[in-house]
Amino acid sequence: MSHLDLTSCKKRKRGERVFRFKSFGEHGYPVEFVGAFRENVKALLEFGHLESNLGTEMPCWSFRLEVHRQPLVHVLLLVIEEPIGATVNHRCRQCQYVGWGQHMICNKKYHFLLPSKDSMVAACLNSKGTGSDQVLRDSGNYSKSNIFVESQGHIMHGVFHSNGFGHLLHINGLETGSDLAGCHILEFWDRLCTGLRVRKVSLCDISQKKGMDLRLIHGVAYGKPWFGRWGYKFERGTYCVTQNMYQRALEALRGMPLTFLIHHLCPSNQNLPLIFSKYQTLSEQSLTTLGDLFHFMLELKSHLPNDTFNMESYNPGILVETSCRWSPKRVEMATRVIVEALKRAQFRWVSRQQVRDAARNYIGDTGLLDFVLKSLGNQIVGNYLVRRSLNPVKKVLEYCLEDISNVFHDYHRESNNFIANGSKIKYSRYKITRFQLIKDIFFLYKYILKDHNLISSNGGNILSVIPMAVQIVLDSKYLIKEYHEDFPTKLELGLEGKLNLYCTLVLKNSQRNDQHDEGNWVNSINKTMLLPPYEFITVKNNATVDEMKLEVERNFKEIYWGLRGLVVDSIRNFISKGTNLALGVVSEIGQKLIFEGSIRNKDHNNNNNDNSDITNHKCLYGSYGLSNSNDINVNKESVMDCPCGAKDDDGERRVACDICETWQHTRCVGIQNSEDVPHVFICGRCEQEIILLPNSLP
Repeated sequence: MSHLDLTSCKKRKRGERVFRFKSFGEHGYPVEFVGAFRENVKALLEFGHLESNLGTEMPCWSFRLEVHRQPLVHVLLLVIEEPIGATVNHRCRQCQYVGWGQHMICNKKYHFLLPSKDSMVAACLNSKGTGSDQVLRDSGNYSKSNIFVESQGHIMHGVFHSNGFGHLLHINGLETGSDLAGCHILEFWDRLCTGLRVRKVSLCDISQKKGMDLRLIHGVAYGKPWFGRWGYKFERGTYCVTQNMYQRALEALRGMPLTFLIHHLCPSNQNLPLIFSKYQTLSEQSLTTLGDLFHFMLELKSHLPNDTFNMESYNPGILVETSCRWSPKRVEMATRVIVEALKRAQFRWVSRQQVRDAARNYIGDTGLLDFVLKSLGNQIVGNYLVRRSLNPVKKVLEYCLEDISNVFHDYHRESNNFIANGSKIKYSRYKITRFQLIKDIFFLYKYILKDHNLISSNGGNILSVIPMAVQIVLDSKYLIKEYHEDFPTKLELGLEGKLNLYCTLVLKNSQRNDQHDEGNWVNSINKTMLLPPYEFITVKNNATVDEMKLEVERNFKEIYWGLRGLVVDSIRNFISKGTNLALGVVSEIGQKLIFEGSIRNKDHNNNNNDNSDITNHKCLYGSYGLSNSNDINVNKESVMDCPCGAKDDDGERRVACDICETWQHTRCVGIQNSEDVPHVFICGRCEQEIILLPNSLP
């Protein structure tokens, strides 16, 4: 993306403004964000470049952002406005999965994209069109806009509804070829959300690093996911996992004593005590639990420079500088020869010259031997600690091997020091590469957290808590962050004589049929429907009550698809003439107002036969019958009743019973993959009813 040539798509205007990536989205850069979310987006788009040839049929604006000046690196920010008519399914799946299924359908979505080079090239090609594309368009199954927007190859993809609720869908950092690290992308996204004054943002945390689940690694190390650094917290777990279950699972993993793991796991794997001893030696604090160990290793990783090569496991202690004239393979070979020479000394102290002479029989390069001997002092190599000391009498350097393979078998719980041969030993600090550290983290991750078969065979019922806790943490995917949810406690007078209001709406339910009076949003006593959340609306401080009601009506029509025929009639619990000043109303009853209104069908265009009644909750809130792409045996209606206790679709793979049409998780009914799905699936409840049927039936 850093050297992407966009001339094939559209020539950029000469003198077009370039923004700083590290400051974009801050207050005042590029615009003052003072209004509600939808107003701030409009203000931001005034500074964007309107694109017409990027393969999108929806309105699209671009911002050129400078990441680095030397060398010059740019990324492109695209903002795509998606109207409700451009979506196949009006109901948002991300809202349903995170627990916002009761929210009304908004008129617009705003997609914020940092496209990768590949996705930009694909967009340029799509904008030209091909023969095969024309066939797909003619069949009615193709949309260039949707293909580009729904691509998972973007560096960043976030979407906001017009009411200020949003979702972070994708982040692809350095491992996918991006010029931006994941943390820099998150900082950029967080600035955008803060500046635009969004309400809440959700995400599905399935991020991985080097083949490891970050929500598990960081959960064990810090007690919160990686996204927790930016304020994202647990909101909803799949398979009916609650926040209390999530917290207890993290506490169980983080508090697992290392001595307990050593006792049960080290006899079957000798690498574990070596890793434990290595990082206990490096740490100034005592590492007593699994959480302590992972926390120290991740903190150490953040302070180590990136390696320019991959060091093999036999040479874990030597940090080869980039200017070194010997390859890592030659350094490893020399290390192996020196260690073997020290082994033959049978753990006695040997002078440097003796070691050097013994190694010269196999390594002729004396410069390489001198370099390795200098680097090997007090380093761990394999199962041995290579110790180096100055002989106080002879004044020469001496080397000796120490076997540390069984160092943890004499671990003393009270002193928290390593004991070998009856004496406490505090090993000297030694160098370690980033590659070695990541390799050790992955080993602990795989052997302790993921290899459940080995844990079951070694620890029995005692360690069975580990796989259970790990699964709960992995099922805790949906996170949210609240940005601007609190309301001021005092009356706000905005700029230029403006009055800031916080309003919500109650719909009179006189036109609704009883068959539609379902759901938590319906008040069966007052026959009204509360439509959260409160909206930020600005009126003139000399506006009348009637003008205030018209402004509230206009804003709610602009935000929500189901309120196109809205008419605001009154303010709840307040009687006032329409000619009275709004400022007097607000100062008397407070700035948080509840307006009452109704839907007039004459004001909306009926384009959908299935949603002809605008008061139908499926039109306002979306149909609950949408199926997940991972679902099996797709039916029109989706009634969830899983053995795990889940009553709503949480985005996990599901299967429907062919008799009662009830949905259940495939994992909960023992279906591991798609090949195991039977042609006819019957849930346990229906199967039990069939068994209990009278035998006399024909």
